[in-house]
Amino acid sequence: MWKGEAVSVMENTIENKVAGIVQDILRDYQSDRAIDKIDLFHQPDKEVVIDIVQKLIQIIFPGYYRDKSYRIYHAANHLSTLIEDVMYRLHKQIAIALVFRPEKEKESAVETDKEAEGIAVEFFESIPRVREYLETDLQAAYDGDPAAYYKDEIILSYPGMFAITVNRIAHELYQLSVPLIPRIMTEYAHSITGIDIHPGASIGKYFFIDHGTGIVIGESTVIGEHVKIYQGVTLGALSTRGGQRLKCLKRHPTIEDNVTIYSGASILGGDTVIGRNTVIGSNAFITKSIAEGTRVSIRNQELQFKYDTKIILKKKDLEQDEFWSYSI
Repeated sequence: MWKGEAVSVMENTIENKVAGIVQDILRDYQSDRAIDKIDLFHQPDKEVVIDIVQKLIQIIFPGYYRDKSYRIYHAANHLSTLIEDVMYRLHKQIAIALVFRPEKEKESAVETDKEAEGIAVEFFESIPRVREYLETDLQAAYDGDPAAYYKDEIILSYPGMFAITVNRIAHELYQLSVPLIPRIMTEYAHSITGIDIHPGASIGKYFFIDHGTGIVIGESTVIGEHVKIYQGVTLGALSTRGGQRLKCLKRHPTIEDNVTIYSGASILGGDTVIGRNTVIGSNAFITKSIAEGTRVSIRNQELQFKYDTKIILKKKDLEQDEFWSYSI
């Protein structure tokens, strides 16, 4: 067999294999499972939703995330156009998402589109309130973090501020019973910051996330005002073994006003209430309510010290405070 003939036979063999693989995968799509859906036009476009989030952040912080191609004397006109454009695009994504609500299956496309338009308008009417809350969050971050030299620094660089901003946007849509889109928004923030806040969580003013990585805040969590949370904190459910039967139930804790929760603490359960003016120390594991004004901490674990035998140390030099918390 000539070399050219061998190459031709090999190519035909590969082509046949590829064609067979393609047909096998296409047949697999016909199994009628959730993952087999291939209709791209009847679900929200994730990339469009993320772009809407980014544009909404421009609207909320016009001097920080503006389009650099516009000069300051064009800012007002640009913002007007931007608001109208985002409202239109959000309206269209909401109309697609509403189909996922069971009661919408019998509605006409015209009725669904009309409702989506109303929701988009109502959402944009809430923007001044969202900005009011974010101004308090910004102040809480500035007051609570001695490492923050400027408020601009917080807006432009703090992952906690970004996650809170996206959550406050998504929460408004969640309150308006919009399916899918709020979760896409908060998971976008989660993917960037490592901070997982469900859009259903209700969060009061002056909320400050310090550092932030690894924080989880569940759907039915209620957080009061002037609450400060450090990295690695979980506000979660005691158990999810009930699965879908637990849907819409209060599964996550309530955190009252003026509470500080240090790193690694886990507070679980829908009946768990952390009273106002309480401090929860690092790595605490809490499944019962805590009375207001309480300081919760873990007794020190036994520490082992290896030191130069030439240095004389007294016992008190090795002792740590029995009750403690920390600030960075």
